[in-house]
Amino acid sequence: MAKQYDKNNVFAKIIRGEIASKQVYQDDDILIIHDISQAAPVHVLAMPKGEYISFNDFVQNAPADKISQFFKKIQETADKLGIVDSGYRIITNHGADASQSVAHFHVHLLGGTSLGGLLPGDKKVR
Repeated sequence: MAKQYDKNNVFAKIIRGEIASKQVYQDDDILIIHDISQAAPVHVLAMPKGEYISFNDFVQNAPADKISQFFKKIQETADKLGIVDSGYRIITNHGADASQSVAHFHVHLLGGTSLGGLLPGDKKVR
């Protein structure tokens, strides 16, 4: 059973300008902001402005050109923020087991330091 999009989730409110954010980039389809709970020196959140609950919802229901545009803008943002050469990580969580805390699809872009292993306690570099 698919969830219904909650128009009052925190990211919907940020997109509508009801909650302030420190913007990195914005156009008609995408908003990229600094995360208020930084996990790395560079930590931004990229979100489509459409009503997509998760990665699956976005990929299954957004037009192909919007999906491509979204991920290209994340790469451009990594370049703009100066983390391409040193490396960066992109993360999205889907569902309860992945600890998705806001039911609006978004991607974390992190960099500016060594990010360590893939999961907490994982020291192996992949």
